[in-house]
Amino acid sequence: MCPAVLPSRGLRQRTQVRFYGSGTVKDVKKFGSRRLALGVLAATSALLISSCTAPGPAPEGSSSAPPSSVAAPTEAPALSWGPNQDHSDDAAVAVEAMSLEEKAGQVMVSFYSGTDPAPQLAAIDELHLGGSIIMGDNVPLTADGAVDVAAMAQINKALQDAMFNARDWPGIISVDQEGGMVARLGAPLTEWPTPMTYGAAADEAVSRDSMAAMATELAALGFTMDYAPGLDLTIGPADPTIGARSLGSDPERASAQAPALLEGFEKAGFMPSVKHFPGHGSVTTDSHLALPVQDASVAELQARDWKPFKAAIDAGAPVMMMGHIAVPALEPSVPSSLSAPSYQALRDLGFEGVIITDALNMGAVENQYPGGQAAPMALAAGADLLLMPADPYAAHAAILAAVEDGTLAEERLDEAATRVVTMQLWQKSIAQTPSLAEIGTHAQDSQEASAAALTVLTGQCSREDQLDGSLTIQGADPAANQRLADAAEARGLTVGSGPTVTLLAGPESGTGDFVVSLDAPWGLELSSAEVKAALYGDTPAAFEALLDYLTGEAGAPGTLPVDVGEYETGAGCG
Repeated sequence: MCPAVLPSRGLRQRTQVRFYGSGTVKDVKKFGSRRLALGVLAATSALLISSCTAPGPAPEGSSSAPPSSVAAPTEAPALSWGPNQDHSDDAAVAVEAMSLEEKAGQVMVSFYSGTDPAPQLAAIDELHLGGSIIMGDNVPLTADGAVDVAAMAQINKALQDAMFNARDWPGIISVDQEGGMVARLGAPLTEWPTPMTYGAAADEAVSRDSMAAMATELAALGFTMDYAPGLDLTIGPADPTIGARSLGSDPERASAQAPALLEGFEKAGFMPSVKHFPGHGSVTTDSHLALPVQDASVAELQARDWKPFKAAIDAGAPVMMMGHIAVPALEPSVPSSLSAPSYQALRDLGFEGVIITDALNMGAVENQYPGGQAAPMALAAGADLLLMPADPYAAHAAILAAVEDGTLAEERLDEAATRVVTMQLWQKSIAQTPSLAEIGTHAQDSQEASAAALTVLTGQCSREDQLDGSLTIQGADPAANQRLADAAEARGLTVGSGPTVTLLAGPESGTGDFVVSLDAPWGLELSSAEVKAALYGDTPAAFEALLDYLTGEAGAPGTLPVDVGEYETGAGCG
């Protein structure tokens, strides 16, 4: 009688694993004893089956070839946020092999000043940093002010090499690249319109393709994570921070785009980081400067601000950013980034992935908790990654001291580090290596996004030429005016006569034959024009989409993702 065969998750095909962070070699039994035991059991069972199965004639019509004596290994079960159980198991063993100093660095993403990465390379070595962020002043430029893509790629490679050489998984090389006003990397990379574009377009394919294209160019430069997409819902002109960085104000409309935005990033093997829970668009203070207070109840937040975050969680978001917002209904006067009830609220929505803080050098935190003291507080509250401590050396020392004095349990630090390493191991398995030739090749995708979002509130919806060969351009932003002029002249249009196109660079109103908002569309409420339109961007591709409409080559399918005075969400030709 043959024994029953138990299911196996497969046997890892190696005999030892080197953990470069600690310089030790662990026997495979230590590396994954549970998987080893299951694999050995499966192999033994397969041999028993082979030895006790009596040969006999094959049934008529069947193949005479004997079946394989070893079943194909099954894939490890996936976690809710992207990695699989093997990534998590391997991460746990890796973290167990780390020193306390290594674990304290593994949960930090640090910044530096200027274009020379030498200080950051030293910090990576001394603090065992898990990641680095590139800010605007770190970006090397050519003589004409464009991004020096070769130099940027070389800097990122140096940073990555320094982190990868210390451990067996890649570090985090991150950037804020949302599109619109938040874009650390300009031309020759493809320029992208504001995120509100995707709320106005309400087209999942546009959302997915835009994020995939953006992430591909970032990956070509050596980046691995983008602090996007933002899923904050804006309350309108009273919102001083988010505005057109938001998909809109309607929770259902924003939630519908969240899965596609995430899919675009992960299609490129790239880590998105959803932000800023518990929602920054419905508070009236900028957390860069001071601590905003969100007075809504938990029930109100669940029905409004948290819906897009829940949609992202259900879609498998791997990383979420915790903002610096006090929510009295959760914990009065404490920034959410340092508040255990705030982290628990996000976990209660079902999120099991990595939670990263917003930048800890921002006024909402640094004003009250200077000198690195916020770092262990955030970890103790539930953070997994600490973004941009004002002084990484002080933050690292504070984490060590907190573990020593018991205010931060080492088990909590282990949990955080394990989640981060799990994510990094997963990304290593899905990462792509696009060529620098990808840089700047996605202008068509950018134009298609702006064309899908273009919203006309008053005036002509049908396709007809409204310029008759000429236009006059005016507006408060000379650079935007010049971009439209260049695009018009390239089409053979005469600039300086004919109908007036007034471009609104911000919340100001305007008059003319055509008034076009380039950012959040608040200024259209009081503007006077036959045609009032929202473009949601001032990129070269956005102006091409606008001219397609004005010359009758295309329609305006977008609809308002926010209320603008008497124009309600959903208004437009679409």
